[in-house]
Amino acid sequence: MGYLDNTSVTVDAILTNKGRELLAKGDGSFDITQFALADDEIDYDLWNPDHPLGTDFYGIIIENLPLTEAIPDETQAMKSRLLTLDNNTTVRIPTVQVDKDTLNLNTGQSAVIQASTFGLSNANSTFGYSAILSDSSVALISPVPGQEITSNILPTVPSVNPNAEATSIASLSQGGFRIVGKQLSKTKTAQLTIIGNETGGSTSVSITVKAANLATTQRGAS
Repeated sequence: MGYLDNTSVTVDAILTNKGRELLAKGDGSFDITQFALADDEIDYDLWNPDHPLGTDFYGIIIENLPLTEAIPDETQAMKSRLLTLDNNTTVRIPTVQVDKDTLNLNTGQSAVIQASTFGLSNANSTFGYSAILSDSSVALISPVPGQEITSNILPTVPSVNPNAEATSIASLSQGGFRIVGKQLSKTKTAQLTIIGNETGGSTSVSITVKAANLATTQRGAS
C-alpha cells in the first residue's frame, strides 16, 4: 500500500479481488450499480479543539493526513462507511443491536440471534445484515427461514477473524440468524460479528459451545 498526493483531487479506482473474479466469469455478473464511501484511514482522535489558532484549525491535522491507495482486498476495506442522514429528523447515529450479548450452547443445540437497527427508521431493510463467525469449527450459522437475502446485489463481507488458523464463515439475513453448536472435544468460544450492510454499524456476540459428553453421545448412538 502506498500514499496518494493529497494536494490535488485524485480518484484511484481499481478492481478488488472479488471484482476480478466476477469479471473473469464473463457471464454478466460483473455489473457495477452502486457505490459507497468510507473513511477508514481517518483518525478522528486528531481533532484538536484546543488548537491555539482557533476553530478553523481544529481539524488541520486531519485535513492534511495522507490518503492511502485503494487496496484490492475487499475484506480489509469499507469498514467505516459514511452515511447520509436528515439533519431535521435525525437525533442520533443508528446503531446495530442484538437481543443477546452472549450465547452458550451444547452440541447440536440451536438458538436464534435477532439483529435490528436503533435510531433510524427502515435502516438495513434492503441489504440486511452480515453475520461473521470467527471460527467455523465452533458452530453453523444460517439465516432464519423467511429472512434470507434474495437480492443479487450483495455487500462485501469484511474479515474479522484474528486467528489465521481458524476459518471464518459468513451469512446474510434480514436480521435473524440461527446458530447451531457443533460437536466438540473441548469447549470453544468464537465471536459472532453482525454488521448492518447499509449503515455500516456492527456489534458482537460471544458464542460458547460446550464440549460433547462422548460417553453420553456413544450410549445415545448405540
